[in-house]
Amino acid sequence: MPRMIFVNLPVTDVTRSTAFYEAIGMTRDPRFSNEVASSMLWSDTIVFMLLDTSFYATFTSKRIADTHETSAALLCLSMDGREAVDAIVGKAAAAGGKADPGPKQDMGFMYGRSFEDPDGHVFEPMWMDPVAVEKMSAGELADV
Repeated sequence: MPRMIFVNLPVTDVTRSTAFYEAIGMTRDPRFSNEVASSMLWSDTIVFMLLDTSFYATFTSKRIADTHETSAALLCLSMDGREAVDAIVGKAAAAGGKADPGPKQDMGFMYGRSFEDPDGHVFEPMWMDPVAVEKMSAGELADV
């Protein structure tokens, strides 16, 4: 079995959050979803678990952050191109999220934007030019 990552996010409305994540291109896995949790597939190895805040609280003794007010994490999503970065930010805004809570980043070889989900969790979709990455790996940074 490949190594996987499961990102557990507290949400105030599992149904609303599920619809939001479907709108930005994730797929709900019904095997691990119910009224207090929604398993959303980003890829074969990355899953976002949307957990009702009361259910999330059973996993931690810490106070749950209000991510509208505080930053708990920045979740970077790799995308296939600049257009895909812009598209997912547009989909997020159309589905009830907030587009570009952080500054856009355009370094030529790397392009990124951000969006918030309805609960304030911040995502940073980004694209890196694979040719530039290859040059970086080869130590040819001056050419990038």
